[in-house]
Amino acid sequence: MDGSGVDPTTIPVGRRASRCWLQPQVGVGLPEAIEPPPRAPLEFFRRLPGYRPTPLVHLEQTAHELGLKGLLVKDESRRFDLPAFKVLGAWWAAYRVLCDRLGGEPSDWRSLADLASAFAPLRPLTLCAFTDGNHGRAVARFARFLGLQSLIFVPSFVVSSRVDAIRAEGARVEIVDGTYEDSLHAAAAAASDRCLLVCDDAWPGYEQVPRWVIDGYSTMFWEIEEQLAMADLPAPDVVMVQMGVGALASAVVVHYRSSSTTTQPFIVGVEPLSAACVFESLAAGKLCEVPGPHGSLMANLNCGVPSLVALPILMSGLSGCVAIDDHWALAGMRRLGSAGVQAGVTGVAGFAGMLAVLDEPNVIRDSAFQKPARVLVICTEGRGVDPEGYDRIVHGQDDGLMR
Repeated sequence: MDGSGVDPTTIPVGRRASRCWLQPQVGVGLPEAIEPPPRAPLEFFRRLPGYRPTPLVHLEQTAHELGLKGLLVKDESRRFDLPAFKVLGAWWAAYRVLCDRLGGEPSDWRSLADLASAFAPLRPLTLCAFTDGNHGRAVARFARFLGLQSLIFVPSFVVSSRVDAIRAEGARVEIVDGTYEDSLHAAAAAASDRCLLVCDDAWPGYEQVPRWVIDGYSTMFWEIEEQLAMADLPAPDVVMVQMGVGALASAVVVHYRSSSTTTQPFIVGVEPLSAACVFESLAAGKLCEVPGPHGSLMANLNCGVPSLVALPILMSGLSGCVAIDDHWALAGMRRLGSAGVQAGVTGVAGFAGMLAVLDEPNVIRDSAFQKPARVLVICTEGRGVDPEGYDRIVHGQDDGLMR
């Protein structure tokens, strides 16, 4: 029994399993200090060369097969020529960090070259991050565009293709023998006046930058609103969103629970069983740590402690959580792949969580799927983060457990 008086439900299915937990009070609002999502990040990205909204894919056949009214996939597998959504939070937060250092925003810039020129007086300067792949690569790419250095700390469990991609951006990469949290501590120790830390996690004294990351992620939800309006489609009834430290899920909650929208979907966070730090924290009503090592194939979700900035938002507005076995993610990759969406093993987690919820009776299915629902999931990364691994899982005979 957890602190809320609600029993999390465990569903074993052969080698697959999931745990479902329902928030006792669904969508009770946001902490007073949290403002509605800003449109400034969207306008920032619209000014950058190569900007275009990522696709909102309507999977009508898959929805029919699953007994849903509709299934929408926001496909972030190609965002500014990077294979993941992380660029939205990383670039907006890095931009805000540099503006703070400069003393204000550059005026009348029209290109990355203009930004590089505006921030040139700050050199020499390094942008620093810790990552399990996509965030660090995005920070390194932005630093390279601006003529800055980058230093990226990576936990040792990250596959070599992700590390090679970060190095290809010109970054100096430090491999940390340990967990995601160990790489966090290493990056925090390296931060200095000339080495600025840009990350989505938070701890006492480091809260503003993670808030900017969440603001950056709001871009995709403004896009979704515009795309739904253009297609004359209603807002989703249910949003299934993957959680690492909780930043992306916080962006979902801020967008749909703020005073700027009348839409109140059922929002479910999805985590690996082996790294369900937000699940455990929400069920207990306080911040909890899930000790490592965290060995899920959903590598970008291998986090043991929620963000201090994200957790209050999730406590206020998340409807429930599901923690899933890796095999749900593998099944989800194959199913989305057959429908034409190439989702990486982390990118598919929201969809995989929905498959787990729909498989057996549980508190979330009883609450969110009593009627056929319109569901939104986010493909947060595509095949490009690990093409060989993707092909082994989706097209080969590999069960995905090889690293």
